[in-house]
Formats: sequence, C-alpha cells, structure tokens
Amino acid sequence: MAGGAVTRFAPSPTGLLHLGHAFSALTAFDAADRGQFLLRIEDIDRDRCHPEFEAAIFEDLEWLGLDWPQPVMRQSDRLAVYQAALDHLAELGVTYPCSCTRGDIRAALSAPQEGAPILGPDGLVYPGTCRGRRMYGIAEGDVIRLDAEAAFSVLGDNMLNFNDHSPHVLTREAFVTGIGDVVLARRGMGTSYHLSVVVDDAAQGITKVTRGLDLFESTWIHVLLQRLLDLPTPDYHHHRLIRDDAGKRLAKRDDARSLRELRGQGASAADIRALVGL
Repeated sequence: MAGGAVTRFAPSPTGLLHLGHAFSALTAFDAADRGQFLLRIEDIDRDRCHPEFEAAIFEDLEWLGLDWPQPVMRQSDRLAVYQAALDHLAELGVTYPCSCTRGDIRAALSAPQEGAPILGPDGLVYPGTCRGRRMYGIAEGDVIRLDAEAAFSVLGDNMLNFNDHSPHVLTREAFVTGIGDVVLARRGMGTSYHLSVVVDDAAQGITKVTRGLDLFESTWIHVLLQRLLDLPTPDYHHHRLIRDDAGKRLAKRDDARSLRELRGQGASAADIRALVGL
C-alpha cells in the first residue's frame, strides 16, 4: 500500500446503482493508486434500505471490475459507536435536542423579522428555536443538533480548512450563517449521515475521500466534527456529477440509467467507463 491512498465508496442500499454511482466508485478505486479501496454500506435509514439493493451493489461493483477487502463495514452494526460520539459531543456542550418539524422551521423562517431564508447543505438553515435546551431534557421524537456557535467556542478557533487539490478555508461566521445547527441524530436512526460518515472514515483510516461536488459544502460540517472528536481530516476530491441529457443530476429513480439495465442491454464495464468519461 506504500505510496497509495486509502479510499472508499459508501453507497446506501435504497435503490439500484446508476451511472453516477459507477463514476464515483471508479473514481475512488482509481484514486487509491496502489493503496486500498474499501466498500462501506451506509444503511442507517432502515425504512428505505433493502437487502436486494445491497446484493445488487456487490453484483454491480464486481461487474465493473472492482474488488475490496472483506468483510465490509455496515453502519447498522455501528450504532453504539455513533452514540459514543454523540455522548462525547454532549459532554463538550455542543449539542441540544430539537423538536421542530420541517413545517415549524419554514414557519419560523417566514416571520418578517427573520429576513430571507438561507439554504444550506442540509436544507433551510435552522433558526435556533430550540437552541439552549439541555441534553437531559430529550423527549421522544427529538433530533439532536450541533450548536455551531458553541462548537467554535470549544475549539477556540474561528476558521476551518481542508485540502481538495488546494486549500479551502471557511470562517466561523460563514459556517454559522450559511450552514448553522445541523442535525447529528435523526428520529428513528440514532445518528445522521454527517456524524456516521466522519466516525466511519476515521475508523477505516480513509486518507482520501472522493465524492460528488454536491457534497462540497457538507465537508465543512465534517471537518468541524473531526476537530471536535479529535479525528484526522483526510484529503478530499469532490468530483464532477454525471447528468442526463437535460443536464439533470442522475437519481436512483432513473432506472433507465441503472447499471443493471445497461448491463441487460449488453453494455460492458469498459462501456461504462467510456460513458462516464474515464
């Protein structure tokens, strides 16, 4: 593994893989460059994840010519690890429970004194309605949010940074106003994408994260969590997105572009590489 990177592809088994997934997986595989490519199954959303889609992930990736060490990491096996990370953040005083629904958030942000709502990487930037609640007052159905202002105060720093071919920097003010108090544990899951991906990347020793450009802004959340949890920050490569003929980003509902469908039409792994420009 000398000279290479440790990369990963981490799909959710909520549908069939499409060309966009193929591009992301192949990019991660190629980026390992004599290092190690890992597969991780992100299955924390138990209502939407299904075994047949997980089986299809293995089948499609093997067909593409990819290989990875066994066994693979599954997030559904790691809920206790995520809870330990949440507990640590609570001890730092940077989390709080929140009972607001999406409708509550929209209503709060529509108040005249709030100004125009800001759309961040997690949707509408939370207005802070529940900020100040204590973690010992958690009610059934609450989510757990990160108190962004408190987090920066704990770090004693007003800047975040990471490398994606070149250094990127974000100020405390830009994070608080443009990203805000994101959800770290969702209802019925015990964690969130943001928390679990940070904990898992560290656990797997990932040194280079390759993922779509649509997740660039989310990386600031992950860097902040890495610093709070005293975890390493890997290098990042946010790659271009694969779009359809109308310029729309592919989604799992686009079955006509699924790898299974393309394979059934006679496409080869080499054809897929050509289709995504690799």
